[in-house]
Amino acid sequence: MDRENGPRVPEQRAPRTGPEDAERGGVPEGAPGAPEPVSDLRFAVLGPVRAWRDGEQLPSGSPQQRALLAALLLRDGRTATAGELIDGIWGEEPPSQALAALRTYASRLRKVLDPGVLVSDAGGYAIRTHRGALDLDVAQDLAAEAEKLWASGERSEARALINKSLGLWDGEVLASVPGPYAENQRARLEEWRLTLLETRLDMDLEIGNHAEAVSELTALTAAHPLRERLRELLMLALYRSGRQAEALAVYADTRRLLADELGVDPCPELSRLQQRILQADSELARPVEESAPAPATVSRPAQLPATVADFTGRAAFVRELGDQLATAEGSVMAVSALAGIGGVGKTTLAVHVAHAARPHFPDGQLYVDLQGAGARAAAPETVLGAFLRALGAPDSAIPDSLDERAALYRSTLDGRRVLVLLDNARDAAQIRPLLPGTAGCAALVTSRIRMVDLAGAHLVDLDVMSPEEALQLFTKIVGEERVSAEREAALDVVAACGFLPLAIRIAASRLAARRTWTVSVLAAKLADERRRLDELQAGDLAVKATFELGYGQLEPAQARAFRLLGLADGPDISLSAAAAVLDLPPHDAEDLLEALVDTSLLESAAPGRYRYHDLVRLYARACAERDEQPPSEREAALSRLLDFYLSTAAGVYAIERPGDRLVDHLEPPSYEGLTFTDRHEAQDWLYREANCLLACVRQSAGAATLRRAVDLLWASIDIGESGANSKQYESAAAALREAAHETGDEHAEARALMALSNVHAHTGRFDDADRDAELAAGLADRTEDALTLAWAANSRGIVAIYQSRHADGEVHLTHAIDWFRADGNRPSEASALCNLSRIHLAMGRLTSAVSLAERGIAIYDSTGNSFRGANGRYALGMALTESGQHAQGAEALREALAVFRDSRQRLWEGMTLYRLAELELSARRPAQAAALAEQALAVLNGVGGDWRRANVLTVLGRALQGIGQTGRSRVCWSDALATYDDLGSPEADHVRALLHPAAVA
Repeated sequence: MDRENGPRVPEQRAPRTGPEDAERGGVPEGAPGAPEPVSDLRFAVLGPVRAWRDGEQLPSGSPQQRALLAALLLRDGRTATAGELIDGIWGEEPPSQALAALRTYASRLRKVLDPGVLVSDAGGYAIRTHRGALDLDVAQDLAAEAEKLWASGERSEARALINKSLGLWDGEVLASVPGPYAENQRARLEEWRLTLLETRLDMDLEIGNHAEAVSELTALTAAHPLRERLRELLMLALYRSGRQAEALAVYADTRRLLADELGVDPCPELSRLQQRILQADSELARPVEESAPAPATVSRPAQLPATVADFTGRAAFVRELGDQLATAEGSVMAVSALAGIGGVGKTTLAVHVAHAARPHFPDGQLYVDLQGAGARAAAPETVLGAFLRALGAPDSAIPDSLDERAALYRSTLDGRRVLVLLDNARDAAQIRPLLPGTAGCAALVTSRIRMVDLAGAHLVDLDVMSPEEALQLFTKIVGEERVSAEREAALDVVAACGFLPLAIRIAASRLAARRTWTVSVLAAKLADERRRLDELQAGDLAVKATFELGYGQLEPAQARAFRLLGLADGPDISLSAAAAVLDLPPHDAEDLLEALVDTSLLESAAPGRYRYHDLVRLYARACAERDEQPPSEREAALSRLLDFYLSTAAGVYAIERPGDRLVDHLEPPSYEGLTFTDRHEAQDWLYREANCLLACVRQSAGAATLRRAVDLLWASIDIGESGANSKQYESAAAALREAAHETGDEHAEARALMALSNVHAHTGRFDDADRDAELAAGLADRTEDALTLAWAANSRGIVAIYQSRHADGEVHLTHAIDWFRADGNRPSEASALCNLSRIHLAMGRLTSAVSLAERGIAIYDSTGNSFRGANGRYALGMALTESGQHAQGAEALREALAVFRDSRQRLWEGMTLYRLAELELSARRPAQAAALAEQALAVLNGVGGDWRRANVLTVLGRALQGIGQTGRSRVCWSDALATYDDLGSPEADHVRALLHPAAVA
């Protein structure tokens, strides 16, 4: 399959011959996908035939009258004779009074429409509308524009327009309109809709949305089994999703179906795709590639420092700055200012760009190191004296004052084309007198300060290298042979250097000078964070010295903020969290953080969020150990951060689960957190802060903070359940469990074990989940922690459901219900009731299963707990489905699905889709079941564990068998069987029977 040119939108239609309006609008207000109207009369044919004036629907009359309107609308303004219209509406056997009826319909339409819209012409009729009055026109224009955007590389915009075009369809085209003409047009427009749909799916695959496309393509191939293009797209989507066997099975199914139904082989495109999949063609797996950047022009101005021979990467910055400097040939002076952390390569990049820009500045290039990072920055008048001498002014002509020298400097440059490189500037005040004042000249400035107050400057923030660029630089200095032999170790080295060019150059230079060292030796030395900065020095180059220059210029409050914020382990930090670390009001903390951003010692990751470069963080911590007095302030700062997260997470838990008493059993924090009134805002905070919060948990495993850290895990349980951060959550829980065990804190250990048990259960490791819950229960019994006892019983009951230990599960859940009731924790009692419902369901006690789930839902609804109420509806949906009440079961499951999606609970969203797929199978709707199972697989990708994925694959295989894709169904069952066998799950026998029914029989 040739995919180099990407998807193509088919030719739309012949040009309109009637009068047209220059305006292009949409369909009427109220029609699907309608934009704002630009005229008062609109028509729709991509669904029921309708007309609107000023957003109000007009009467369209009888079916035959609508057939006349549709026939005229679809002729693009051309006249249709009376005979053509009669044939189109009534076919070969029109009524005896067909012509009179036609005239009646036309007369009625004239009264409804605007004057001059329906006209009589040469014994026939025509409708004269402006372009865009008909929804079909809008759909065609959107599709045509999408093709242009795709060709120009604007891929996401093109896809959006195709979707918008498809959104104009509102059910069956020309719905309920009689006659052969309508029937032909209905078939034509349905074919075009499918072609557009194929185009949009092709776009999805080109931009990498293959996993999401599988579900839709599975349903479409079931609905249109002989449409080979859909099969081709499904094969490619499966292959790019890592499901090669299924992709090949689709081809086998297609080949068999075409042979049985039509007696033909698959088309050549489909066969070629099969061969490419068999050959694991690497080109097939790649989405659209970006075009390669244009090479920068290289030149050598005379007065600039030499460019480094091993200059690497930075292609985008070289291009951006080169383009900016080139504008100096026009009517303005170009000024570009590069800012960034010390050692990021500002000077190297600026010198390289200046050399490349030589053709634009034939009259010379000036350079000065302004020493802005040091204690004694260069005085502007001194620099101007040197510049004037370089430009040919004798000493006797150079005035004494700064203003006079600046004036003479600008006059001397008038009419010349000169580039001025001002390196290592302190601030904008230092460089303003040094800027040329005329067109044709340009200034290139580097500084650790972002020159926001330099009017008219093009500001560039220089970041560290990409991993690929960093490895290239390291290889250029060390040598290809040594690096290629230890590539992984080399990647570890550049990562330890934080991809900072200065650090990479130092590390590589040390290795190049020591032939007996291997790359692994250097990587091992840099692995120790406490020694890393000391290792990164060679000769007069040292990373620590570079950072020291910036730190030495900070005011005392800024230096304190720099030190303390570096103590937090998270990937970044929010303004609110930083305020807690510093024990300052947010606006005061923001002033300090923004000042650190301006000095490039801190980065602004996003509005209200800040982060350190890895090496700068190590330096900040070294400064905290050396300079922070008293030393206890370090522990106090981290304790405030922990309290901030605990207090805020507890508030999120409370707003998510009204009435749940967990928050009453947590360690009381001494520092206030954020408060929320909106549930979605609270959720946004929790998921946005997940990585930072879990890093704080891991960092708080000391005896003084251990219990609060464990309770923070409990309060942020949604992070562990959502799937997005399950591994980090589990790692943090394991670290706290180990710390609690070592210190003998059984209370904290029990709660850490319950956090682990919860993660194990959600990832399908049920033996581990039951073991940890049992251990937690024993510890909680000794420490009289009633909440942990209740949670452990509930967790063990859940595990028993999955392990088919129904009697055990009933005992555990009955205890949980009693303990939750004793604590007055009604939402948790409801949770245990819903879990007990599933036990009764598995034991065949359908009536009590429904009743228990309904009791749980009643409690949830009475407390306003919509999130956990979804769990109740999940249990109720299963019970109703098993009872044969499919419609009611589906309703309950879909209500649960909406809440899970809204709460971003991927595990439960996926499991609900799986249950709905089971329900559709029970109702003998395999195509719908396959689509739902595919959606479940996509949602559960990386979430829920292998056991749950195997369950979904089993159902998907049954659904695929039901729509005739037997080859693909067997691939799904084979994958599920391999998983069950690996896990030792009893479900293996059931799947084996599906694969080999004859053997079982």
